[in-house]
Amino acid sequence: MNCPYCNSTETKVIDSRPVEEGLAIRRRRECERCGKRFTTFEKIEESLLVVLKSNGKRESFDRNKIVSGVLKACEKTDVTYDQIEKIANDIERGLNNTMEKEIESHIIGGLIMDELKKLDQVAYVRFASVYHQFTDVSTFVKEVNKLLGDTDTDAK
Repeated sequence: MNCPYCNSTETKVIDSRPVEEGLAIRRRRECERCGKRFTTFEKIEESLLVVLKSNGKRESFDRNKIVSGVLKACEKTDVTYDQIEKIANDIERGLNNTMEKEIESHIIGGLIMDELKKLDQVAYVRFASVYHQFTDVSTFVKEVNKLLGDTDTDAK
């Protein structure tokens, strides 16, 4: 591993710990030449997933897009970054377990909405408003009413 500061290959691992529920390893390293420390991550390379967008285009799956979208939906809520990471990890793992090479984007959006619905209703409605491209208040109200109907059903 090359040091990002001096590009030396003489580095040593000073700490390792599992992250992402054991799916990756975080390593703290120290350069033996300049003495600076840096962090690396080691992760199993998953098979390449391709996302089929609604406009027919294809692009590589990027879990960071899930994290970014959920993070925006969860602004000013009690949802933690660890919970957001867990959603992204669970969805990525689930998609990889399907053994499909192409996944339609609406499936990913639906999985995100399912997770947000369980986690935080405000984040769910925010995400739904962008995902379903709400164009007017009545569409927004319908989604909230649907959510309230599900909540009433859960309470019974």
